[in-house]
Amino acid sequence: MDASTSPPSTDRAPACAVELVGITKRFPGVVANHDIHLSVRKGTVHALVGENGAGKSTLMKILYGMQKPDEGTIAVDGEKVSFASPADAISRGIGMVHQHFMLADQLTVLENIALGSEQLHGIGTGARRKIAELSDRYGLGVRPDAYVEDLGVADRQRVEILKVLYRGATTLILDEPTAVLVPQEVDALFDNLRELKSEGLSVIFISHKLGEVLSVADDITVIRRGTTVGTAVPSETTPRQLAELMVGSELPTPETAESTVTDRPMIEVEGLRLLADGESGRALLDDISFTIHEGEVLGLAGVEGNGQTELIDALIGLKHADSGVIRMSGENITDWATRRRREGGVGYIPEDRHRHGLLLDAPLWENRILGHVTEKPNSRGGGFWLDTKGAQADTRRIVEEYDVRTPGIDVTAASLSGGNQQKLIVGREMSHQPRFLIAAHPTRGVDVGAQAQIWDQIREARREGLAVLLISADLDELIGLSDTLRVIYRGRLVADADPATVTPEELGSAMTGAASGHLEHVEDAENDDAAADPENTDAAAADAADAVDVRKEAAPEDEAR
Repeated sequence: MDASTSPPSTDRAPACAVELVGITKRFPGVVANHDIHLSVRKGTVHALVGENGAGKSTLMKILYGMQKPDEGTIAVDGEKVSFASPADAISRGIGMVHQHFMLADQLTVLENIALGSEQLHGIGTGARRKIAELSDRYGLGVRPDAYVEDLGVADRQRVEILKVLYRGATTLILDEPTAVLVPQEVDALFDNLRELKSEGLSVIFISHKLGEVLSVADDITVIRRGTTVGTAVPSETTPRQLAELMVGSELPTPETAESTVTDRPMIEVEGLRLLADGESGRALLDDISFTIHEGEVLGLAGVEGNGQTELIDALIGLKHADSGVIRMSGENITDWATRRRREGGVGYIPEDRHRHGLLLDAPLWENRILGHVTEKPNSRGGGFWLDTKGAQADTRRIVEEYDVRTPGIDVTAASLSGGNQQKLIVGREMSHQPRFLIAAHPTRGVDVGAQAQIWDQIREARREGLAVLLISADLDELIGLSDTLRVIYRGRLVADADPATVTPEELGSAMTGAASGHLEHVEDAENDDAAADPENTDAAAADAADAVDVRKEAAPEDEAR
């Protein structure tokens, strides 16, 4: 590890695909980038890591032509370039998959991919053939005729990656690509990246998950507070060293030591069933039943698109179930409107903060009001009048308590980094002392410090009797924070597990439909069999080693979001 601003040694490397030297970018009240240096070798995966607000996304927007640097130079294939727009960057083989996707919901996958690139393969048979070829080649499983509004987050990401490849990119920028992927999907993505690399393509990989960074990257550049603070070679670096270089602190762990579960049910769901619109009428949720007690965290594991979003919508009141009952503290709230549920103590951290959590063009203090417009400190006079001064004062408190990096509360939500947007949402929801919290991917895209803070907030509220439904693609977060674990598959709860004994691999099997019922940990039985049959010892040891490797890649102590 080299804690300097010099790029990593390229003695063993081919020429640079991309080189940024002395990049500086200023915005009113903040310096986003200052004297950044970054060299990306051809045919490699180069990881860019740093805390929330460190300037990673701004730097990549500069490379992609979305913004112009105030100082510094960009070179592509050894030639200095100046990009006035993303079209200029695309023409030089640079493509970017943003953390928050740039897709038109009302268009099909094919239309989204071909949009703006009609001259390449047209908009009909030629485009469809090229999309199918790329999808099959990289195992993306993209359906050209599906509407984007009907896709889950993981499928949207695959469409974005395919859109970049469709345009012939030779350098791909992936901003938090694994944020909502389960281990099997992460492994598949990494296989794709290695294939891209073997064909001479270069990948810039932005992530807070340090275990993944160390497993997939060839080189690592660390930036802190807008400037380059060091470089690292993955084989010579530990997650702890990388975390300390990023934020100056050790990696947190989500482990919850003590149980606070009571015998008082807070949320009871019985026989919940939700049918799809249209002629198919298929069951999106089928006979969903569970109970969450005061002081309990129920973790829900599942591959994206298996009913999690529909369950959230039913619980928050955005969709009304076709049958079934929802009770809160014994009271039937099945027919309650969303506002009444919110006023009754339902907190909501949405899975997609841009679509359901924020007004990006509104200032932070207005975003603090969202979802709680009739509640103090946002209103007065029994919820009839807005109290702007009260909302502004409380926004300042949230900014300070949750370390939201911002020059002030009057800037727009769009001006914050993704992690700081998430901290604002968490602060808003926890400020109303909810009785029941729906937390969907609560630490998605936040750094190690903010991640620890969010976990602490959930633990503290849990000790005070909060009931939590935790939905996360981070299986170690689920295992570490949950008191009870359930698995959802094709709209049904198919398995349950004890967080104290289950492994991410066992959860993953149930998430893909390969296991059901109560997930029993069978490590001891396997060891007994191996001991009884010496010929099986080597095979068992190899399997165990593989399992350890997989867990190491996904472990929360190896990540910083």
